[in-house]
Amino acid sequence: MIPIKNVYYMLTYAFKVLKGQGYQKLATEEFHHTADLMSAILAKGIAIQLKRGLGKEYLSKMEELSTLRGKIEITESIKSQSTLGKKIFCTYEEFSVNNRMNRIIKSTVNLLLKADISKDRKKELRKLMVYFRDVEPIDLETVNWNLQYNKNNQSYRMMIAICYLVVKGLLQTTSDGNMKMMSFLDERRMNRLYEKFILEYYKKHYPELNANAAQIPWALDDGIGEMLPIMQSDIQLQKENSILIIDAKYYKSTTQMNFKKYSLHSNNLYQIFTYVKNREYQNQEHGSKVSGMLLYAKTDEVVQPDNVYQMHGNQISVQTLDLNLSFKEMANQLDTIVVSHFGNVKKFR
Repeated sequence: MIPIKNVYYMLTYAFKVLKGQGYQKLATEEFHHTADLMSAILAKGIAIQLKRGLGKEYLSKMEELSTLRGKIEITESIKSQSTLGKKIFCTYEEFSVNNRMNRIIKSTVNLLLKADISKDRKKELRKLMVYFRDVEPIDLETVNWNLQYNKNNQSYRMMIAICYLVVKGLLQTTSDGNMKMMSFLDERRMNRLYEKFILEYYKKHYPELNANAAQIPWALDDGIGEMLPIMQSDIQLQKENSILIIDAKYYKSTTQMNFKKYSLHSNNLYQIFTYVKNREYQNQEHGSKVSGMLLYAKTDEVVQPDNVYQMHGNQISVQTLDLNLSFKEMANQLDTIVVSHFGNVKKFR
């Protein structure tokens, strides 16, 4: 199982704001499980946001009033016979804290208050929720997570992402239909975090390699590409004419077994080979050397892939990244990949 401290470090790369002031104390705290870590991050984020003030939006509200405000709702007023009591239904815009982002945060905190987190953390969260008294809860199972961010609400981006990880990655339905908070993120959410962490690590420490997650165009002879899927890489590193495409995988099993024999996941191998050959075709005029790598998160299985293949003029390697080591040792593994493919490249701290 990955140490919770390493999950925290991975999050600091995925969300750069966590490296800023206000969050630095988290690096010295001990967390027993992921829910405890998420609640700590959320508590810090909410406290910082409260100093700025809770975000407000203009929201449409319909209410029965004795004086005109906004637009009269004639149908509703007639239906309820409000006019007999000298009242009318009006719809008006109200500048309110009861927006979707605040409602998501409040409802997520309510979930965490029922989870197995420390009493001190629960006390801290309850104190913060006093400032959310005008915010209504929201159904987290049906909420639309597709939120629009701008300069006024940009500070909410990380908090909403943490809420999403809690709801989608930690909350699970048990066999009797009840909801249970798991101790660790599910495989799907960890896979996304794993990809994002590796990409952001290389972006920060090796700017010379131009790390990105660019799409790779298909090598089409006639230019017709209707219905072809998008080739979206996880990580691409490039120095001059040398390119490395990394496909990051976080699986329960790093290999598959057929007829009592271990082998690599065939779909993963086909995918990285396709990425490499199409990228090579795209850069053929520059004579680029394109290599590919499947980088699995190491598991506790006996057999772990550590292979290098020469396929049709390209190097395809398969190896693992041990997330159970100290973060310094994790980083050393990522640095070694750079050295082995690009030689000496300056690392920025």
